[in-house]
Amino acid sequence: MKKLLASFAAAAAVILGLVALPASPAAAASLQEVTGFGTNPTGIRMYLYVPDKLAANPGLLVAVHYCTGSGPAFYSGTEFHSLADQYGFIVIYPSTVRSGNCWDVSSPGALTHNGSSDPVGIVSMVKYVQSKYHTDTARTYVTGASSGGMMTNVMLADYPDVFAAGAAFMGVPDTCFAASAGDPTNPANQAGWNSACANGQVIKTAQQWGDAARGSYPGYSGRRPRMQLFHGTADTTLNYNNFGEEIKQWTNVLGVSQTPVATDTPQSGWTRTRYGSNTTQAPVEGISVAGVGHSLPLSGQAKMAISFFGLDGSTPTSPPTTPPTTTPTTPPTTPPTTPPTTPPTGGGCKVTSQISAWNTGLTANLTITNTSAAALNGWRLTFTLPSGQTITNGWNATYSPASGQVTATNVAYNGALPAGGSTTIGFQATHTGNSGAPTGYALNGTTCTTA
Repeated sequence: MKKLLASFAAAAAVILGLVALPASPAAAASLQEVTGFGTNPTGIRMYLYVPDKLAANPGLLVAVHYCTGSGPAFYSGTEFHSLADQYGFIVIYPSTVRSGNCWDVSSPGALTHNGSSDPVGIVSMVKYVQSKYHTDTARTYVTGASSGGMMTNVMLADYPDVFAAGAAFMGVPDTCFAASAGDPTNPANQAGWNSACANGQVIKTAQQWGDAARGSYPGYSGRRPRMQLFHGTADTTLNYNNFGEEIKQWTNVLGVSQTPVATDTPQSGWTRTRYGSNTTQAPVEGISVAGVGHSLPLSGQAKMAISFFGLDGSTPTSPPTTPPTTTPTTPPTTPPTTPPTTPPTGGGCKVTSQISAWNTGLTANLTITNTSAAALNGWRLTFTLPSGQTITNGWNATYSPASGQVTATNVAYNGALPAGGSTTIGFQATHTGNSGAPTGYALNGTTCTTA
């Protein structure tokens, strides 16, 4: 657990460091703690932000903090309260009091409607605000990062009658963290860490995931909340595989195809897929962030969540048609000299691949090692994609064409590859069933070994 908390603490620091807050208008509104808000079996704390100017029949957002965090920290470190000032909605910032400040997303009491753990207290906060401020009950939403992203999944499954939509940053599917009385690492069936889920090893069919979410509220037959999902491809705290499993779960719950109806690039390195409809408020929306670890939300992503909810007054529109880009996300400030147009030939090489796949997509990270005795000043790696795979986005190289036999050419800052040196490139791709690794690697025309 100490190791886990240290990991989350480091991630939390990155989260806070990456969020750029816009200037807030002059206002007297401030974060206030509320007590006596209702049933609260685990004693969690409630912090509330009510902007000075509320919209008529205002919407309500619950913003759930990460592990090691708190309600006030999530208030300070994210853009949601400044967006509330702009659009006139209310924000609840729950704060857990459990050791390590992680939310219970694993005990039986957390994974059921009207159970006996944290979700009950959060819903009490919602009902308190709905009653006191006369918010529009049809516009109640939940979002969260990391442990809060996990809780977002849980809240939509436990309380589909309360929330209209959710936006989960770096989460896992509902019930993925479920404790088991037969688990030797958690024999008491209590709230705790689930390494298999965190490492992306819990893989189920869409139907199984959907049944698990529906099982959180047996007998419920009403409408189901929409879901927006964010995840970084390089996340080592909650493995990127969980992104695909979440998409499986919520497309099944919402009864829409797992094949996206639209794919676009709202920002360099971000790939957005929509399921069920090509609108701002699609049933399910996924945003994959290339090369980024456990450090979401990034600046601007909170606004995407608010638009997905409709709290900004937006109406469904078609997404941008910007084609995918292969420009690296964060190039060095002063890159080395651009390599020669025609790289030198020769030299031994080795390529290792790491594939993370979900129902219709995958990411691939390829590590290229120069095993020759000579340094390379400029390189091209050729390989063949399995049939049905098409590259939609890439990093640390340029890729052409998008399918079949592909050539990945170095970018300015990684063209120099010394003898024994390595570099890692990667891409995101769609697939039609074959999610295997590329084959037939050759570096500057020399066949590479694989590992």
